[in-house]
Amino acid sequence: MKRKMLYAGSFDPVTNGHVDLINRSARLCDRLIVAVAENLSKKARYSVEDRLRMLRSAVAHLDNVETDSFTGLLADYAKRRNVEAVVRGLRATMDFEYELQMAHMNARLYENDVETLFLMSSPSYSFVSSSLVSEVFMLGGDVEGLVPGPVLDYMKSIR
Repeated sequence: MKRKMLYAGSFDPVTNGHVDLINRSARLCDRLIVAVAENLSKKARYSVEDRLRMLRSAVAHLDNVETDSFTGLLADYAKRRNVEAVVRGLRATMDFEYELQMAHMNARLYENDVETLFLMSSPSYSFVSSSLVSEVFMLGGDVEGLVPGPVLDYMKSIR
């Protein structure tokens, strides 16, 4: 049986921390779906199309990774895509508490058909978040090294 996993997030924008988790997750499965979650109650800096474009450029080197987007519940999307596990990244203790609550709620919604796997961020990316990168970038700060080169080029092109 082929193993299929899902890594979902806002990716607003995709950071090198995300790419690190994607690279590591892709080694654990036959197929990894990286999906942009469109949260209608949250104001994104970049459109879903822009986030997908940036994400695709960041994962182009990985043959077993596909990109997608979805709205609604992660549990519904995971079931629809027949994934066996959902990957969640943890940077710090505060991430763990939030992600644990989400994992327990999703386990209930998955009806135990999908596992949640937690991967710790690499120490060099433990402080990086999309919202922090976006804020620094919008205020004219240097985010080189925090996002993949093609993502930074794209961010600059649509500034």
